[in-house]
Amino acid sequence: MGRVGDVRDLGGIKFFILSDASGFVQVTALKAKSDPEILSKISSLTQESSVAVKGKVVLAKQAPGGVEVVPSEIQILNLAATPLPLDPMGRVKANLDTRLDARALDLRRPDAIAIFKIRHLALQTIREYLISEGFVEVQTPKIVATATESGAALFPISYFDREAFLSQSPQLYKEVLTGSLERVFEVGPIFRAEEHDTPRHLNEATSIDIEAAYTNADGVMDILEELTYRVFTQVKRKCRNELKTLNREIKVPKKPFPRLTYDEVLQKLDAAGVKVSWGEDLPTPAEKKLAELVEGAYFIVDWPLKIKPFYTMPHGKHPKLSEAFDLMYGEIELSSGGTRVHQYDMLVQMLKEKGMNPESFESHLLSYKYGLPPHAGWGLGLDRLTMVLTGVDNVRECVLFPRDRRRLAP
Repeated sequence: MGRVGDVRDLGGIKFFILSDASGFVQVTALKAKSDPEILSKISSLTQESSVAVKGKVVLAKQAPGGVEVVPSEIQILNLAATPLPLDPMGRVKANLDTRLDARALDLRRPDAIAIFKIRHLALQTIREYLISEGFVEVQTPKIVATATESGAALFPISYFDREAFLSQSPQLYKEVLTGSLERVFEVGPIFRAEEHDTPRHLNEATSIDIEAAYTNADGVMDILEELTYRVFTQVKRKCRNELKTLNREIKVPKKPFPRLTYDEVLQKLDAAGVKVSWGEDLPTPAEKKLAELVEGAYFIVDWPLKIKPFYTMPHGKHPKLSEAFDLMYGEIELSSGGTRVHQYDMLVQMLKEKGMNPESFESHLLSYKYGLPPHAGWGLGLDRLTMVLTGVDNVRECVLFPRDRRRLAP
């Protein structure tokens, strides 16, 4: 059973391509030897119709894959309308908006199927590795009462008789859970009401978050490095057909990944003619230039404290710095994380310094009075990771039904 591709009549032969998620096969009927009903059904088929075929598999050098099916029975399960809004085989190019408007059809393209099989394997590899390292998978609320990060935009929602928000991150919950489960991870949606309109930003994304007790930034960077290495290795080994479909060759990053300080990054950029003021985040042109200077996966560590969230631990030796890091791959930021503040008084002070009201975090702060252990963690963007693995230019290609500032359907 599957979907109909090309249907052709070559005089004495009628044939069509039958596709499913695993691949395709040619179905061939000789006019002189086939039941007229079968020939009639083949003639009535339209591209992308769902059909069931019973027949004999025979060797055929001229057929794709070297075999074909000679049908003894064909059932038309659902006849597709014509004309289609786009070519599901991807031979006639359509712009991204057209494809996303007809996303259910667009997802039948071989390229799209390959992308989501790679995404699936990446996520499976991540889950297996984290579980092997003693992490427990959790699910935290996506309807929250307050922000998790200073300055980040929120989507407000009506929650009975009061206002609530869609969660930007499981950050506060996963920190609290280090006091009980110690090592936790979550795979789930995050929402950011930011008016970005770039090939790598979405307003709803899938984040892989971890938090671990009794460790620091270095400890969770080690976990992230090994996880990233394993994902690249597994995709390269197990997704050969999908990578071939995408014309993509994966280079597994070498361990250990380079760890550049923020100051070292600014020095490299300055030497390359790109000026970034100390204390600023890296703008897109700087990230692009940095990708030319540092190949593959690398960490940026020791970020200025003032541009990091309130829960970020100040650097032990340099109070203007933080124990925070980003994982980059080329010009794309895949992950950010660090050591967290676990002392109540310090966390209250950090909230005030960021211009946030500690009373808004009253229920969260209680946990810090109950001996919450030192902890660290990170968040990794699954959509961007898939983008890097598959080599596509737009993160929307890596999300089944993307949500950005202009798109709310399908």
